[in-house]
Amino acid sequence: MNGSSMNDGAMNASAMNDGAMNDGAMSGKRAAPRRGVVLGAGGVLGASWMIGALRALHDVEGVDPRQAEVLVGTSAGSVLAGLLAAGVGVDTLVNHQRGVLVEGDPRLHYDYDGDTAVPPRPRLGIGSRSLLARSARHPRQVPTLAPLYALLPAGRASIGRVGDVVRAARGGSDSWPRRPACWVTAMDYDTGRRVVFGRAGAPRPGLPAAVMASCAIPGWYAPIVIDGRRYVDGGTCSATSLDLLAGRGLDEVYVLSPMASVAPDQPTSVMARVERRWRRRVTRLLHRDVERVRAGGTNVTLLTPGPEDLAAIGANLMNPGRRDHVLETALRTTTAVLREGAAGRFADTG
Repeated sequence: MNGSSMNDGAMNASAMNDGAMNDGAMSGKRAAPRRGVVLGAGGVLGASWMIGALRALHDVEGVDPRQAEVLVGTSAGSVLAGLLAAGVGVDTLVNHQRGVLVEGDPRLHYDYDGDTAVPPRPRLGIGSRSLLARSARHPRQVPTLAPLYALLPAGRASIGRVGDVVRAARGGSDSWPRRPACWVTAMDYDTGRRVVFGRAGAPRPGLPAAVMASCAIPGWYAPIVIDGRRYVDGGTCSATSLDLLAGRGLDEVYVLSPMASVAPDQPTSVMARVERRWRRRVTRLLHRDVERVRAGGTNVTLLTPGPEDLAAIGANLMNPGRRDHVLETALRTTTAVLREGAAGRFADTG
């Protein structure tokens, strides 16, 4: 199976929907499924791949992520979650990626070449001494790579343009949409704790600030300060934070994870091989979270890049020059995989 895939033992999405019924639907009329959509980390090209996969999911399965009960966004996925929660449709996201302006679409100006260029040289010194100290004292209470994130010097590039795009989608407002719920993950740069903006009990910045925090790659972008605390990329804690939806009683969850791959390839370059080793680790952790969510009775459809997508993406997820190719490849491969699943031909990815 290439392009995208479903988790082992998962039924196709059409079968999932047929089996999802609210307890109160006793009249024979099927209630709309309670649905979650998880959009993972993956840089510029991960976002392009997810937009292609979202379009395929919409066209083949009729899934409109704006109708989900909850959107979970991490890093690049937080940008898409914020836009979808603001009412931006999948067609508009595709048009934006292709540089097509359609009357009625919000103007989401973003200079992919300029705003994702190689950042200025980072500041001298350790990025977070407090996180480094906490990593030494309580290594099990922080992400595995927390010492590395702490040692990286603070980045100097601005992620402000990302916030501007989200704000434009909200009509110039920083407010959070009421529905769907939009959860945006980031890491507290001093404690290593994952923070889920938009969820009860978490700090409540404006939506653009939360998305910027989730995208602030350590060593590349400057940390985002919210209520006096510094936050960095949510992908430092988890590539998807799918575990947040375990035990929530959802009928189905769709997971788009550009940094995982259930159908890996065999690249020849050294850089790509290193990237694939990291990708395998992400995939193992993601499968663990999939099982946690499924254990609560929730159907999970997992979509990840396949060999053709990986070839299109290459080893650098921040390379804007490959966006068009990644988008079009994802549209084709993910559509093919979903159609195979809808026809009852799906792979056990193991």
